[in-house]
Amino acid sequence: MRIVIAEDSVLLREGLIRLLVDAGEEVVGTAGDAEEAMAVIEAERPDIVVMDVRMPPTHTDEGLRAAIRTRELWPDIAVLVLSQWVEERYATELLAGSTTGVGYLLKDRVADVRDFVDAVRRVGAGGTALDPDVVSQLLATSRHRSPLEALTPRETEVLRLMAEGRSNRAIAEALVVSDGAVEKHVSNIFMKLDLPIADTDHRRVLAVLRYLEAAP
Repeated sequence: MRIVIAEDSVLLREGLIRLLVDAGEEVVGTAGDAEEAMAVIEAERPDIVVMDVRMPPTHTDEGLRAAIRTRELWPDIAVLVLSQWVEERYATELLAGSTTGVGYLLKDRVADVRDFVDAVRRVGAGGTALDPDVVSQLLATSRHRSPLEALTPRETEVLRLMAEGRSNRAIAEALVVSDGAVEKHVSNIFMKLDLPIADTDHRRVLAVLRYLEAAP
C-alpha cells in the first residue's frame, strides 16, 4: 500500500514511517504542513494519507481541511486523520460525506502497533476506522442535540411564527418576503425535522410541537 504521512512532529512522523515500513507498507511521501501535504498527495496519488488534524501555521484545523479537500479532489484516496483528543466538530465534518476509506483515530492508539497498522490497512482498502472514544462522544452528542439545530436562522424564525399560529401569508408579511419563499422554508423545516407527508399526521402541528419541546 502506498502511503503519504502528513505530521508536523518530526519524532511522530519518523515513528509512523518506521511502523508502517516495518509492517511491509510503502511510505511514498511525507509533509510537515497542510500545504506541503496537498502538493505531495497530488504528485504521488497514494492509496491512503495519514494526516494530523492540527498542523502549521495556526495548529487549528489545517490538517482536517486538507483531508476534506483530498477527499473532494481525489475520492479514491483514503484518508486516516490523527488527533490528540476527540474533536467532535472535525470528526463530524470529515464523516459528513462518504464513509468509504475514512478513519479518525486518537494519537494514543498509535502506541498499539498492531491495531494502528490494521486501521491503516482497513481504511486503505475502503473500510472505516473510528476511535471508540470518538464514536462514544458522537453518539452522546446526537442524543442530546436539539432537532432545531439543523434549521437555519430564517427557518427557525419561520417556525417561531408558525408556533404563534400565523398562516404562511401572515408569515410572509411579517418577514417581508414572498409567499413562495415562506412555502420553501416550511418545506425545508418539515424535511429537517423528519416530518414526511402522512394522512394521519398534521405536519404543521408536529413541527410546532418540536419547536415547543426544544424551546428553553
